[in-house]
Amino acid sequence: MQKIFSLLCALIVISPFLGGCEPPGQLRSNERFGPSAVINRSTPVQLEKTSAIDYERDIKPILDSRCAVCHGCYDAPCQLNLTAFPGVERGANKARVYDGTRLLAANLTRLFDDGRSVGDWRSKGFSPVLNERKQTLFVNTENSVLARMLMLKHLNPLPKTDRLPDSFDFSLDRDSQQCPTAEEFDRFAGEHALWGMPYGLPGLKKNEEDALLRWLKAGSPYKPPEPPGGVFQAHIQQWEAFFNGDSLKQRLMSRYIFEHLFLANLYFDDVAPLSYFQLVRSKTPPGVPIELIATRRPYDDPGVARVYYRLRPLPGTVLVKTHLPYALNSQRMEKYRTWFLDNISTVNFLPSYRPEVASNPFETFKDIPVNSRYRFLLDEAQFIVMGFMKGPVCRGQVALNVIDDRFWVFFVAPEKKLMPEAEAFLAQESNNLRLPSEEGSEIDPLSSWLKYSALQNKYLESRSARLTRLFKEGNGINLDLIWNGDGVNSNAALTVFRNFDSASVVKGLIGESPKTAWVVDYTLLERMHYLLVAGYDVYGNIGHQLASRLYMDFMRMEAEFHFLGFLPQQARVEERDYWYRGASDSVKNYIFGNRYNVDLQTAIRYAGNKPKEEFFGMLKQRLSPVLDRRHEIAGDADQFVAGQLARLVKTPGLSAYWMPETAFLLVENDDAAEKSKLIGIYTLIHDDAHSNISQPFRESNNRLPEEDRLSIAKGIIGAYPNVFLRAPKSRLRELVIEMQHLNSESDYQALLSKFGVRRTHPDFWQISDIMHREYGATDPVEAGLLDYNRYENR
Repeated sequence: MQKIFSLLCALIVISPFLGGCEPPGQLRSNERFGPSAVINRSTPVQLEKTSAIDYERDIKPILDSRCAVCHGCYDAPCQLNLTAFPGVERGANKARVYDGTRLLAANLTRLFDDGRSVGDWRSKGFSPVLNERKQTLFVNTENSVLARMLMLKHLNPLPKTDRLPDSFDFSLDRDSQQCPTAEEFDRFAGEHALWGMPYGLPGLKKNEEDALLRWLKAGSPYKPPEPPGGVFQAHIQQWEAFFNGDSLKQRLMSRYIFEHLFLANLYFDDVAPLSYFQLVRSKTPPGVPIELIATRRPYDDPGVARVYYRLRPLPGTVLVKTHLPYALNSQRMEKYRTWFLDNISTVNFLPSYRPEVASNPFETFKDIPVNSRYRFLLDEAQFIVMGFMKGPVCRGQVALNVIDDRFWVFFVAPEKKLMPEAEAFLAQESNNLRLPSEEGSEIDPLSSWLKYSALQNKYLESRSARLTRLFKEGNGINLDLIWNGDGVNSNAALTVFRNFDSASVVKGLIGESPKTAWVVDYTLLERMHYLLVAGYDVYGNIGHQLASRLYMDFMRMEAEFHFLGFLPQQARVEERDYWYRGASDSVKNYIFGNRYNVDLQTAIRYAGNKPKEEFFGMLKQRLSPVLDRRHEIAGDADQFVAGQLARLVKTPGLSAYWMPETAFLLVENDDAAEKSKLIGIYTLIHDDAHSNISQPFRESNNRLPEEDRLSIAKGIIGAYPNVFLRAPKSRLRELVIEMQHLNSESDYQALLSKFGVRRTHPDFWQISDIMHREYGATDPVEAGLLDYNRYENR
């Protein structure tokens, strides 16, 4: 009897893997709802009158404003991406994209690239959230995860408390993701009755819920949007013709542009309404449907003799966390002609796609003049730097803890003393400038670090010798070496904000003088792009991720060294030691050590004993004509509000410590007649202080809370609000005083009770809608959907 029982148990365990057999949950669903099959949503079964239901008009706006604010990009819970209907149809997957411990690279599951049909996604382990069984009104809701999640929330609304109970897990790296299939939903609902959707937020309005359930009951009909027409088609044809010229010179140019713009949301700035497109590689030429070439990296072998560069409409809703807008216009095309087609002398053959060549832009694009490449990068420097933060890394604390929480970025001027002989120097050093990404997505981090740190050391020694020779007269290191934007380009000065595992880049110099700053030249800007954007694989193993982080350490220190070189010699060492308090001597010696030491005096004259502050002042003056001041609160029309918010910059470190990483503040009118009109939205950013950032792990060991600060900016900066604050103008002073006197978690919770919009706040979605509406009105190009996965529960 025992043997028979064991045999039955074994059969139950292995039955899912036997041909024609299914697990018990599947068997029960087969009996109740019929067999599973992929449904053609574009021609649904007519269960009721569905003509009044239009996905784009009636359903997508709800999914965008209530669902995609958590379910988008790689970090969507359960990989359920609701930014477009193909994501809804694809469904969910229990596997995590962000996994810093995996030993092998994961299979690619990029929504619009790696699956061509619903069947493809089922074979890749995605389970449906729409009903894929018998099509009836009852089954379409009873067997739909999406419908049942909505009904679960309807039956079990959030408790009427300020803070949600600890049974809610809001961590980004949950030990076990709760991604139930339709067959598992009864158990899930029994264990987590409060976990209906939207998760940990108020439920939908009745009309929103009714619209979604009616659509789901009807079989989730979907009609793909019409392709862009009229003036859009004219622009697409013009640009595709430009990108697909037949000469080797044109093909090399297009490859270079594609490898830098493959993540861009391209738009035509002379066409309304605003619509975005992506530059993709296709097997087919312009004039016929795109046949996408989907590779891990933009420089991987396309597997065809001729690549065509095509523009396809952006397939999903714009999300701030991945939004990289880039304008295409006649001026841009003329610049491309000048930089590339006019300046490239000859191209005898196209470069190889072998990894060791394709991953090294200094080898691949050696036929394109260095100054042309640098001009291309500088022209939209914010876009290039933003790619490091918004590209493959939707989030990644290991990748981003290589930078400080706030710093300013400046650039070496093109066509100055450093540039004329750059061609020969880079040709000589191209081997030493190789990047760990050439080894693919599965790397041994130790051997990689030893190999590429040795190459980096050789490059630094050669560069030090070159700089010493160029500036040996001692009168060359001056302000003229800093790019002034040619008097018109606001990309010349940037501010980077890092918020633990995410970051933002804005034009202008926001906040008070930062602890550190970078001065970036062509080789740094190019290597950063190929390390962290073109060459980075979010699906790669732990070795690939760690090697990328360690190599970025080298480049950060290079950029810091360039900045320090403008200071007096003694101040350089003092500033370096301050930046790297507690770091080993070997780390400190990397800057102004044996490898990278330029023993030259600066030609800049300093009057006082605070040269860094003086230098920042000189830079502000030099760049004043091009500084972007949109986010400066000093220019606010309401000077009372500006004055009150300016006081927050002086908030003591231990009070700032209790504030979240990013808070969005709505300042409202007191006048009842003007109540609906906001005075403004402001971003409060918590700058975490560190003794140094030279270690990839145990970051908390280097925290210095007493040195924390707040940065205040006009408008919205960042994709991941941790909290919304709201205050009428008459109570703004009270809010500022309370923030400046925070001493504990209970003080912060008391602040939220007066001014915060917690997850449980009944007006949460109303405030969310106001945020998005104002963002779109004040900054239509950079605006997109915010992400609430980091919204706090305090």
